[in-house]
Amino acid sequence: MISVNNLTIKYGPKIVLNNLNVIFENHLTHGLVGLNGSGKTTFLNGLYGLLNIASGTILYNDSPLSKKDISYLQAENFFYGSITGRDYLDLFMYYNKGYDYRTLANLFDIPLDELVDTYSTGMRKKLAIIASLIPDKDILILDEPFNGLDIEALFFLTEIIKNLKQQGKTVIVTSYIMDTLTPICNEIHYLHNGVIENTYQKDKFDSLKLLFKENLAKKYEEKMNPSVNCHP
Repeated sequence: MISVNNLTIKYGPKIVLNNLNVIFENHLTHGLVGLNGSGKTTFLNGLYGLLNIASGTILYNDSPLSKKDISYLQAENFFYGSITGRDYLDLFMYYNKGYDYRTLANLFDIPLDELVDTYSTGMRKKLAIIASLIPDKDILILDEPFNGLDIEALFFLTEIIKNLKQQGKTVIVTSYIMDTLTPICNEIHYLHNGVIENTYQKDKFDSLKLLFKENLAKKYEEKMNPSVNCHP
């Protein structure tokens, strides 16, 4: 179990996450949603240890959560120049020398012996997804993994995430598209105003979709009609 207790993260004086509390049960797939700027990526970076925590604790099975427990697919992926897809994936084989990534490369139609510089955005995303799977960690964090994928690859990734849960992995995944999360998640956590406002089980996903839609509509009205929120 990952237990996040009173987590506060700041950027300078600005508080992005404010005494956030949430529990991620082991061996389940957890969705994380929130409007743009709600702090999703900040939260995931905090989990992985990329950001300094102002206060609070993050525990995994009652011990401090460590990077060694996590494989993290970031929303924006870095690639070295002038290397092939095979070279890139071989860098990750250090963590799991027995892993055979050729099956997934074939599934995603990745030309392993071509330079990554020649890959499309979607192809690079698929390469990064495979790289995140190679270490075979107990916890997999996927920040916007569906972005840039075609319909075929989106289906394949959905099936891969379902299989990860069957293998006993704990998966935390974010997406701006609710319909990509509902088929794979056991529960979805709603991040709003720097806290997890609520956690929704499968039978309440429709309620979350409605809430998300309402909040998007409200944000649209505020941005399109700023005078509505102006007071004399």
